[in-house]
Amino acid sequence: MAAVLASGPEAVLSHWSAAALWMIRPNSRSLVEVTTAHRSRSWKGIERHVSQVPADERAVAEGIPVTSVPRTTFDLAATEDVDTVVAMLREAEYLNLWDRLSLWDLVERYPGKRGSRKVREALERLKEEPAGRKRSPLEERFNPFLRRHRLSLPRYNDWISVGNDRRYQVDCHWPGTNQIVELDGWQAHKGRVAFREDKARDRRLTAAGYTVTHLTWNQLDDEPGAIAADLRALLMNNQNRLSRAAATST
Repeated sequence: MAAVLASGPEAVLSHWSAAALWMIRPNSRSLVEVTTAHRSRSWKGIERHVSQVPADERAVAEGIPVTSVPRTTFDLAATEDVDTVVAMLREAEYLNLWDRLSLWDLVERYPGKRGSRKVREALERLKEEPAGRKRSPLEERFNPFLRRHRLSLPRYNDWISVGNDRRYQVDCHWPGTNQIVELDGWQAHKGRVAFREDKARDRRLTAAGYTVTHLTWNQLDDEPGAIAADLRALLMNNQNRLSRAAATST
C-alpha cells in the first residue's frame, strides 16, 4: 500500500505485484510494481510503469488499489510466454476471480497492444484444453512438451473413482482412456508414509484397469524423444484396447 501511495493519487499496484496480490502467479521479485499516469523515476524498491488505467480496469484488493485480474494478465502477456498466460487464466478461473470487463474486451480495446496476440492465443487454447488446474512447475511444463510432440492433452489433477468408496486424485488423466501419468518433481514423496500411500494408490488404480506411468523432470530433459514415443504408444494401445472392449460388448 505504501508503494501505491508514494506513487500518486491515480497509482495502482500492477504487473507481477498485482498477480501476487490476486494469487494468480507467485512473485519472487523484490521490487514493487506500480502503474501511474505520469512518468517518474523508479526509486526505493518501487518500479513504476507509465500507462492510463481506466476505471473499469481497476479494482481494490485487501484495501489496495490494483489493476483488475484481466488487466494484470494483459500487462504480463507483454513479456511472458503463452503458457504463463494460460496458467494465470487457469488460476483465476479456479479462484473464481471474475470481472465485469473480460480479457476478450481488453483484446478488442487494445488490438495492437504488445501482448494482445498472446492473450488471444491463450484464450483460444483454453477452449481446446481439457479442464484442470496445474499445481506445480512440472505440470505447467508438461503441456508444452506434449504439444511439441503432437500428443493429446490430459486433464490435470483429475479425480478417479475406484470401486464404490475410493477416489484418487492423479496428476494427468486422458479423458476417455485409462492412461494416467504421475509427474514426480523434486518435492514428490515427502517421507515414507506418503511414499507408501502413493504406491498403494498406484496398485489399486492398476488393479482397476488403469495404466500409471511416472515421469520426472530429468526424464523430460534427458530423453524427450523416447518419452514422447512411449506415451504415444501407451495412448494408442489404450485406445485400441478400449475400442476392442466396446466392440466385444456390442
